[in-house]
Amino acid sequence: MTSTEHAWPEPVTRVQQLSDSGIRVIPDRYVKEPVDLPGATTSDGPDIPVVDMEGLSSGDAEVRRRTATLIDEACREWGFFQVANHGVSPDLMARCREAWREFFQLPLAEKQRYANSPATYEGYGSRLGLEKGVSLDWNDYFFLYFLPIGVKDKNKWPTLPVGIRELVAEYSREVVELCGQLMKILAGNLGVREDKHLEERRIIFQPTLGACMRVNYYPKCLQPDCTLGLSLPRRYENVFGLQVLHGDTWITVKPQPNNFIVNIGDQLQILSNANYKSVEHRAIMNSAKERVSMAFAGAAAALLAHHL
Repeated sequence: MTSTEHAWPEPVTRVQQLSDSGIRVIPDRYVKEPVDLPGATTSDGPDIPVVDMEGLSSGDAEVRRRTATLIDEACREWGFFQVANHGVSPDLMARCREAWREFFQLPLAEKQRYANSPATYEGYGSRLGLEKGVSLDWNDYFFLYFLPIGVKDKNKWPTLPVGIRELVAEYSREVVELCGQLMKILAGNLGVREDKHLEERRIIFQPTLGACMRVNYYPKCLQPDCTLGLSLPRRYENVFGLQVLHGDTWITVKPQPNNFIVNIGDQLQILSNANYKSVEHRAIMNSAKERVSMAFAGAAAALLAHHL
């Protein structure tokens, strides 16, 4: 056990180790209450809106307006939407996700070098919170700060597989730019002018105030109906895993190749006077396949972009 783990209230168990151990029944700590599990309130449709961002750079003002309106409607009705033609390299997206998949397949001793603590959560982790005996999610994760530079701890960035640091840095720069473009559209939709004083604009035009990445690794689970990979208050290749609460129904998101899934954070809901919705979402499990997703939070967590 590394020294950083001593800050946790109880020994840290790696979910990947549990999955690989061959257990047929998951520990009680990972079993969720029936009300929190997929069931009769789950629906496969309708799906969250898909917005083609190419329309924002159109020479036709009406096309730009319609595209911005589609984003506005998605934020008000769903709090979630997919973006296509977003400018982030699909090849970079694929290489970055594959690098993280390789990281989680490294020997445990190598991953433990980056074990995190509740002080920052930065690094390799498997649980959140300091309360003893709480229900746990079926996932391991890696959390990294990208911005501001003063918070970023390069010692927490893994060196294996070879080239992962450079890939993550390049990927983060492109996603920060995407978050900045989206925040400007959201600000315009909410009536905030770009020429207003910085103090009036607050964080809405400052996408680089803070940016961080959480990579979620969901090991196979032989009892997928008993647990959740990620349960939050508010594509995994060919496996659908993300569900969004729409009204009182859980909708299974159908991600399209190379798209990002964008959701409104709590801070943006507050800044928009609750016109934009920060809604509950969760990750369901699969008994046959592992999954890796990358969640990127920009503008001090006002906006989140997921590559699933």
